[in-house]
Amino acid sequence: MAIGSTLSVGLIGLQAFIIQIQAFVSPGLPFFSIIGLPDASLTEARERVRSACTAAGFQWPQTRVTVNMSPASLPKRGSSHDLAIAASVLCAAHVIEPERVAHTIVIGELNLDGSVLPVSGILPILLHAHERGVTTAIVPRGNQEEAMLVGGIDLMFVSHVAELITLLGGNATLPDIPPATPSAPSSSIAAQHDLNADMAEVVDQTQAKWALQIAAAGGHHLLMVGPPGTGKTMLASRLPSIMCPLEESEQFEVASIRSIMGTLAAYGISDIPPFQAPHHTASVAAIVGGGSGIALPGAVTMAHRGVLFMDEGPEFAPRVLQTLREPLESGTVAVARAKGTMVFPARFQLVMAANPCPCGFGYGSAERCTCRERDRIRYFSRLSGPILDRIDIQVDVLPTGHIGAATRQTGPTSAQMREQVIAARHMARERLNDQGWTCNAQMSGAWLHEHTPADTIALVNKALDSHLMSLRGADRALRLAWTIADLEGVGAPRIEHMHQAIAMRTRTA
Repeated sequence: MAIGSTLSVGLIGLQAFIIQIQAFVSPGLPFFSIIGLPDASLTEARERVRSACTAAGFQWPQTRVTVNMSPASLPKRGSSHDLAIAASVLCAAHVIEPERVAHTIVIGELNLDGSVLPVSGILPILLHAHERGVTTAIVPRGNQEEAMLVGGIDLMFVSHVAELITLLGGNATLPDIPPATPSAPSSSIAAQHDLNADMAEVVDQTQAKWALQIAAAGGHHLLMVGPPGTGKTMLASRLPSIMCPLEESEQFEVASIRSIMGTLAAYGISDIPPFQAPHHTASVAAIVGGGSGIALPGAVTMAHRGVLFMDEGPEFAPRVLQTLREPLESGTVAVARAKGTMVFPARFQLVMAANPCPCGFGYGSAERCTCRERDRIRYFSRLSGPILDRIDIQVDVLPTGHIGAATRQTGPTSAQMREQVIAARHMARERLNDQGWTCNAQMSGAWLHEHTPADTIALVNKALDSHLMSLRGADRALRLAWTIADLEGVGAPRIEHMHQAIAMRTRTA
């Protein structure tokens, strides 16, 4: 009995798990089977592996070859296990040394000519392998740059099956084949923001900039309402430039998500929070995740630790908007499918922009507005009460200023605003460190009621008696007041901070 064994790593959503791959070459009629809940692309690996090994000069056994992938209870998907399957078969056929590969992670997709192609998800795969104590990995040469981001693990890079055989103590002739190159990253969901864009480029809009600074300092959600051309999109796209830099652990979280989605090559490891701006025609699956079989992450997960910008908010389908309620509260999104429920991280800041009416000019005296009253009501009512109640800041962005250098008021730069945001966030972290929270948006209602001054609480109760906000809205207003106090360097919110927070929630500022 000849059995060869090696290791691979499977991904279900963002959750990784070690797979032991064993190949058994036994007497019998020629047959090659793969068992252990493989999907269609993995079942097709039989032809890729057989052809690739033959291209490396290996004579495929004219007997029965069985490959088992354990644990058998978990579904396996994708072509990233091709190279590991080939290694286990070569090990069972005594072409390579068993001890060299038995405890090694092997990742890579095979072409029919034996070349090894890069795969998506190398970063989370190697991070999980390192956490599980695996010290050696063999990965495609096309993934070398991404794989080198993970420390503490010995890496070997191959571009052909013959190179794998010689690397592990066997004899093979390497054909003259061009080296594999990384495939072009997908950008169907990712929306890159201009890292050189500066908040000072936005003319006037002092109130909106202050609202964005509060949102960045406290991790609050934001709604901007105003006619077309007033700078709502410019302001939103510059929000990452004033946010706190991502910590190292957060950078790897974001990079792992991008690696799985195939967009890491376009971004790399960066401390700049991600920015996602899906179109208003996006489906539920595109926003929260989905797809057939095993669900894939959506825009809310791609915006994890960053900003999800929904321009023309009322134009999104009501069903899409309602799906945001869970991630806005919990910071995660659960997508159920027949093969299991995927839980994706989705701790993002929602920034939404909206026109006041369908034509966009229903503000002030509404002289230019051509909409009927019922159309105005129907348009903005697409943003339901529960969604609006979860948005901390609601601010009007109205036309201001004139063209010309003499009248331009640009205000502070992104770098200056970012310094203030970092200082405010540092103050909040010192205050909340014992609770395990990192920003004011995470504070619980019980903590707020206990630590907020009594006169400030009294003002909130007065607003509740006037039915200006719900109990949830009251807690969100208290969090806003704490953030405003942090930006001003005050230890606790005062009455004037609370007045400003209530006004920002009710769009009366």
